[in-house]
Amino acid sequence: MFNLFDPDSDFQITMGSNLPHWFQPQATYFITFRTADSLPKHVARRWYAERSIWLARHDIATSMPDWKDKLARLPEKIRKQFHETFSHQYMEHLDKGLGECVLRRSELSKIVADALLYFNGNRYHMGDFVIMPNHVHLLVCLLGDTDILKQCRSWKKFSAGKINKVLDKTGRFWQEESFDHLVRSPEQFCAIQQYIRNNPRHLQSSDYFLYQI
Repeated sequence: MFNLFDPDSDFQITMGSNLPHWFQPQATYFITFRTADSLPKHVARRWYAERSIWLARHDIATSMPDWKDKLARLPEKIRKQFHETFSHQYMEHLDKGLGECVLRRSELSKIVADALLYFNGNRYHMGDFVIMPNHVHLLVCLLGDTDILKQCRSWKKFSAGKINKVLDKTGRFWQEESFDHLVRSPEQFCAIQQYIRNNPRHLQSSDYFLYQI
């Protein structure tokens, strides 16, 4: 049900505002998207700048759409250092619970959960997901010609409209760009699944929504 990334099959790489996006039809992704107020602008700018400096020291420019491919070719020890420094750091910032954290409210997290599950079995197979107070992590396998960027925009647009209506607000609810990662091995799938399940371990059960397959 959850197809892994196949480097021998066709795939595309496009560059977003700050992140590269890899696309392979009917593959499995780890997705993270966050509320617009979850990461202060000065924190985000510093994180992106420090990451770019680190990569430049290894002759990798984030302006190139294939920078993740070049990163993957670095020795394992150096790649591990990168992920420990930046991927973990990014998630730690989210887990600090910055911003209003309105997704603690069960009626709002349910809106997001309903959006994620609406086309389950039609456009995609939904794996585990967790709705944290200010961000969402999920595993999903695409079906047919479903495009991951369009699907993320669909989830966010639908849920934002309903949430803003409940909050009696207008404007951006989600940060525009999402983080997406093609899952490359059964071991990585299991590790991400465990990460999703463990992510809310320090929260009260009323402060998050966890879906497990």
